[in-house]
Amino acid sequence: MNVIAQLDLRTLLRITLSAVLIATVHVTCLHADEVQSTSTRPQRLLLIGQGPDGSHARTTHEYFAGMNLLAKLLRSQADLETIVVSADGEWNDGPQLLERTDGAVLFIAEGAKWISADASRLTAFRQLAKRGGGLMAVHWGTGTKSAEPIAPFVQLFGACHGGPDRKFKVLDVTPELANDTHPILRGVKADSVHEEFYFALKLISKSNSVTRTESESAITPLVRIPVDGERHTVAWGWERPDGGRSFGFTGLHFHDNWKHESYRRLIAQAALWSLKKEIPAAGMAVDLDAKVLSLPDSN
Repeated sequence: MNVIAQLDLRTLLRITLSAVLIATVHVTCLHADEVQSTSTRPQRLLLIGQGPDGSHARTTHEYFAGMNLLAKLLRSQADLETIVVSADGEWNDGPQLLERTDGAVLFIAEGAKWISADASRLTAFRQLAKRGGGLMAVHWGTGTKSAEPIAPFVQLFGACHGGPDRKFKVLDVTPELANDTHPILRGVKADSVHEEFYFALKLISKSNSVTRTESESAITPLVRIPVDGERHTVAWGWERPDGGRSFGFTGLHFHDNWKHESYRRLIAQAALWSLKKEIPAAGMAVDLDAKVLSLPDSN
């Protein structure tokens, strides 16, 4: 005999109602978990550093030290999580890290070459850009010795110091602020600095190709320096066609330049701008203890 046929009507209704309730609760919990993961978590900024590149003296190209300082400058920001990671080695988990972040800062050796060195890595950066993520590159993170990675990098970051004809120079100079209304430059002053700058950059054109002519470029110059009678852009912002934002700065060769308040403000505010976060009208507070700004004793 059929078992269900032996149950009275009330028992059958109770079993059916319980099954419906269990299924409803299960679906509701799954939906709640999905909402939690996509709408209430803080923004995530991946700070990509690297160990010594072997070709530069200590106190220069201090990638990890710089990214750790940037993390400290941003720690007071509400709804922002900074994650310092290493670009050394194969970086196999990198694409997955980029999938879970809202922006990335690159402070490594030959950043353009590094991004193009692995197809899945380049794809992950392109996907981050496609969903409107923030992209930043600093000093050698903007560059490549070979010409091949220039175009892919320029299409992500807006400019590149690359190719066999790349130019750089150590200068004692007072940089010129090129835009007095841009949010990144709020509270930034033109200080005299001893710095190695990359210049004569390859730029993103208004047609999304590579150009060397600034008038044809889609970037917004933010900081310029005089070199041999010409003015060259060394910091820029770019409102990308995909809705995201990119920033680059070719300074910060010398770690000591983090001691300049305007340097710290420029880089920290660029990070906020790249994530579309509000920047105070007078500029954000960037005070750090002098001990934090100095490299630890190598002895």
